[in-house]
Amino acid sequence: MTITQLKYCIAVAEHRNFTTAAQHVYVTQPTLSMQIQKLEQELDLKIFDRAQKPIGLTAVGEKIIEQARLIVAESDRIQDVIQQEKGVIGGSFKLGIIPTVMSTLLPLFLQTVLKAYPKLVLKIEEMPTQQIIENLEKGTLDAGIAATPLDYEHIFEKPLYYEPFMVYAPTHSKLSKEKSIIAEMLKHEQVLLLQDGHCFRNSALNICKIKHEVPLPFEIKSGSFETLVQLAEEGLGITLLPYLHTRKLSDKQQLNLKSFETPEPAREVSMIYHQRKLKLHIIEALHDKIRAIIRGAIVYEDIKIISPK
Repeated sequence: MTITQLKYCIAVAEHRNFTTAAQHVYVTQPTLSMQIQKLEQELDLKIFDRAQKPIGLTAVGEKIIEQARLIVAESDRIQDVIQQEKGVIGGSFKLGIIPTVMSTLLPLFLQTVLKAYPKLVLKIEEMPTQQIIENLEKGTLDAGIAATPLDYEHIFEKPLYYEPFMVYAPTHSKLSKEKSIIAEMLKHEQVLLLQDGHCFRNSALNICKIKHEVPLPFEIKSGSFETLVQLAEEGLGITLLPYLHTRKLSDKQQLNLKSFETPEPAREVSMIYHQRKLKLHIIEALHDKIRAIIRGAIVYEDIKIISPK
């Protein structure tokens, strides 16, 4: 049994296809198939049910893949220890970012991080929080950026910043005449929110206590703040925006923004990673660099992103 064979098995378990799995581990399909067959012969059992379409795992195969992920993760730790000892911030690093953070945060830090760490190859993918958690558990992601706190035993959280909510209230809304907003005012408004599954939607519902107060006469399934802003401007309601997103609005649209009274409701955005702490030196370097970039980017603005101490 070899680490390489276990990696091949994990690839097939994830992609449910030998050809696709081979492409992801950069070998030919016959080579991958032969190595998996050799492992099955050595173990005297079948890991994969090849009769299924797509390929499935046998009952014992499920247990073997679960253990294989742990073994591969521990073997990766050896290289990780070497890299940490040398102080090298380099190699491949897979980062997942939630959709409501990706479009505003990534342009702020990506270029600076790449210049600071030229040996680092960042592989960044937008994905919802639950998918980030699952990929961290499987070891297919090194870290994520998500709204926290989360309630996962094996996931560590390292806050980056606290981002205030703002109200987008065009002139048709009674709130457009208010200097500042308190959550109670939203109860009698038609509030346009992202579709279910977005953590920002849940934060808005929880903090602003607007659940089911004023039902909309239509159903929206959108993951776009831009769409919600446009609908609000058409007179269909108001919406809530995370602060960094408001920096993308035009000067005219900025006039429709209202701040909450102090203390402003805000969401915590954190780097999250598995308790295995693989590539921890890279996680800490990225965390510190991104936090410093955020602080520097908004230092002259009236509404400040709050940095964790």
